[in-house]
Amino acid sequence: MKKILVCAIGVLVAAGFSILQAEGIDLGEGNLEFRNMPQYQSYLQNNDDTQMTEYGGSVPHRKHDGVNPLPKGYKHAQPYLKNLWLGYPFSYQYDRARGHTYAIDDLFKIDRINRYSEQAGLPATCLNCKTNTIPQLLEEKGDEFWASEFHQYRPMHDGGKHSIGCTNCHDPENSMRLTITSVPLDEALKRAGKDWRQASRDEMRSLVCAQCHVEYYFETGVHGVAAKPHFPWDYGMNPDQMYEFFRNGIPERDGFKGQFVDWTHAVSKTPMIKVQHPEYEMYYDSIHGANGVSCADCHMPRIRVGPATISSHHWTSPLKSDVGMSACMTCHGDKTPEFMKSRVIYHQEKVWRQLLIAQEKSVRAHEAVRMAMEYPDLPLPNETIINEARELVRKGQWFWDYVSAENSAGFHNPSKSLETLAFSQQYSDEAVRLAIRATNYAIAADLDKPIEELVPPIMEHSRKLQQSQEHLDSHPWLRYLPLFPEADLVWDGYQRVN
Repeated sequence: MKKILVCAIGVLVAAGFSILQAEGIDLGEGNLEFRNMPQYQSYLQNNDDTQMTEYGGSVPHRKHDGVNPLPKGYKHAQPYLKNLWLGYPFSYQYDRARGHTYAIDDLFKIDRINRYSEQAGLPATCLNCKTNTIPQLLEEKGDEFWASEFHQYRPMHDGGKHSIGCTNCHDPENSMRLTITSVPLDEALKRAGKDWRQASRDEMRSLVCAQCHVEYYFETGVHGVAAKPHFPWDYGMNPDQMYEFFRNGIPERDGFKGQFVDWTHAVSKTPMIKVQHPEYEMYYDSIHGANGVSCADCHMPRIRVGPATISSHHWTSPLKSDVGMSACMTCHGDKTPEFMKSRVIYHQEKVWRQLLIAQEKSVRAHEAVRMAMEYPDLPLPNETIINEARELVRKGQWFWDYVSAENSAGFHNPSKSLETLAFSQQYSDEAVRLAIRATNYAIAADLDKPIEELVPPIMEHSRKLQQSQEHLDSHPWLRYLPLFPEADLVWDGYQRVN
């Protein structure tokens, strides 16, 4: 869920059917139609939300909470997530994702969607990578679907039938061959002069994952299709190339004009970009990607079901089981599973350490700009320096988030991850330096404190809490948020409750 632009939000209600009209759409049996196929039992293993690896897993918990144990928090946490996304829906809730079978259940319960209102505040686009029903909805509504009112789609969906599943990746009309159902991926490949229909089976075993495990944004509607998802790959898939893409959109091609902005940070007033989950972009030029290893080679190992050998459809970390590790041993047969696990953690430890440093530097950069912005009698020419600092805050957080939002703790591409975090730290440090210079070094001493003392982590924040002035007064940064009017829950899961 991302790229919430004012022009897209403005058309949410106008573009959507009423809830009664939406309830008339029959989405069918979905995944249950394939319950007799041998792959289905392994698919149901995605319901397991009890296993963790060292840095990941499927137990849902708050990813910023390193204080409480599972299932509320976890030892490897990023405590400043709510600070860094302040003013954006991600600051309300950012939990460890469960298996693909929970995708739509969790979407309908997440606090990023405004469940206290008739209007969700986010478009129906948020369904794009959470359900197998997008082709039906697009056939029913066309491009109006993307910006239509999110809440109307709750009653018609059923988690057991309509979560991510078989028809996202397979064509039942063509012997269940791998297929691309994602409109934004199809369009991104066309812009690159590629046709997935001509791709090899090995290429398709990664491209089907690239339908969702990617970075994207929403077109504005002024220049493109309102709230339609779009992949920023035209200059390349690396973070510096995508950042350059977001600097100045070509309206006819990109669906936005000028600098792209997801939201303005509440404290530093910096125009920000929220990275999604760029696993495909991180993987494609890694040592595995460069050697032709597909996503499915690692995440869908071969298993026996009766007399048949099939690809497991339990999409999860290979580190969780001996079956998963068998995928590694296909190529690394001269090593032991224990050794292979240790090498994964070896890389993740190093990336995670730099990730936390980059995170803290981003927080310090926001605070430096805030202090400079509010410094009394700031010389007028120094506003220009503060704007230069904001650009570096935006850039530093983008590079941090590129690794943070990518769900492998760096293992999909350790060298790219470490380089990206190095750039993040450099940009954030330079932002702090410029903010200090803008005040003729008056704020330097105030900034020279441990990060926890300078800016404490925001541990608790939600849409409900933002209805409380007491909550907004509980942290210096929360005071920059508007007070929401008191409201009761309107939607909970698939049902209207008020």
